[in-house]
Amino acid sequence: MTTFFTEAAALIIEVVFGLYILAVLLRFLFQLVRADFYNPISQFLVALTNPLLKPLRRVIPGMYGIDVASLVLLVALKGLEVFLIFSLGGYALEPLPVIIAAVVDLLRLTINIFFYAILARVILSWFMPYGVRQNPAGDLLVSLTEPLMRPARRLIPPVGGLDLSPIVVLVALQLLQLALAHLLR
Repeated sequence: MTTFFTEAAALIIEVVFGLYILAVLLRFLFQLVRADFYNPISQFLVALTNPLLKPLRRVIPGMYGIDVASLVLLVALKGLEVFLIFSLGGYALEPLPVIIAAVVDLLRLTINIFFYAILARVILSWFMPYGVRQNPAGDLLVSLTEPLMRPARRLIPPVGGLDLSPIVVLVALQLLQLALAHLLR
């Protein structure tokens, strides 16, 4: 019975922290790629993340156009999640491994966000070839993925009207994921 409650508590911690971390990371990435701030989805993320980010921004300034407060909040939240889950299992952790695990998990999440954003953009382009930017989600997908797609498009121009650059970027992201896993071993 104890394992059920432990697993249930771990699941709740993972879901709550995971959703909020995803919101903060998306906000950070949208700021990084300079996505439309007035997009309804961007506004939702701003409203959701402001309660924790505003006080941090008073203490931690941005540098070179990078929102350092968001990065600190991401590492702190992910570290707290890792710490809580391991402490549920009865493990005692040192701070350095927790921070390393948090950073690695955040890198994996970032790679996954780009991977699935490119995949979603490709699928949307099948149904709305010229109108992807006409809805809020499509506009954000284009803004988020274009910094990765543009260099790939320079390498591989469209062939017979088909843009093959998403394949190159998806393979590169998977290789990056493999390299990250290999580094951890």
